[in-house]
Amino acid sequence: MRLLIVEDEKRLATALARGLAAEGFAVDVAHDGVTGLHLAQDQDYDLIVLDIMLPGLNGYRVCAQLRASGDETPVLMLTAKDGEYDEAEGLDTGADDYLTKPFSYVVLQARVRALLRRRTRSAAPLLRIGDLTVDPGARRVERAGTDIALTAKEFAVLEHLALHAGRVASKAEILAHVWDFAYDGDPNIVEVYVSALRRKIDVPFGRRSITTVRGAGYRLEAGGGRDA
Repeated sequence: MRLLIVEDEKRLATALARGLAAEGFAVDVAHDGVTGLHLAQDQDYDLIVLDIMLPGLNGYRVCAQLRASGDETPVLMLTAKDGEYDEAEGLDTGADDYLTKPFSYVVLQARVRALLRRRTRSAAPLLRIGDLTVDPGARRVERAGTDIALTAKEFAVLEHLALHAGRVASKAEILAHVWDFAYDGDPNIVEVYVSALRRKIDVPFGRRSITTVRGAGYRLEAGGGRDA
């Protein structure tokens, strides 16, 4: 899953991005409202963490413009302001939750998970590809009734393939949704994670559900086809 943090306190933004990335999320960061709005409109995010007091365009206006354009991406608002009127204004502009600074990272993490669970449960509680089940809300995977332990990044790659099961996902697409737009490492990192997934979800069960479509990318399907 891919998150956007719009926060002008750079140390806080960096700390939040590192913490959430360690949980397996791809995280993009903006330090002003104009850039944040541009990224939110240009990219596909699963959740936005949005500060209110931002240069250029405040968080209320960013959120209001997103909602006016029909963007329903969950928004968790952050602010140093305190008071029920500030909270009410944030929620009235379309925010889904509200957190006042200073806050515990553990609490923010829990709020993020709750918003993502709410979104995935309302959209698609479970992703089923043959006897493989991917649960985005609980971040669990099982095959033929057997739980499969995955790292955070492995789960993120599999989740993206599962969300688009049956069609080819290119390396560039997987990088964009599982890492972030600033990633400048070796794109072959995708192959490393796909290989790890095959060893965990396919080989022990005699399956071959992740196929390589040469020159195009990877496809997750219920059948046990060979590489194309």
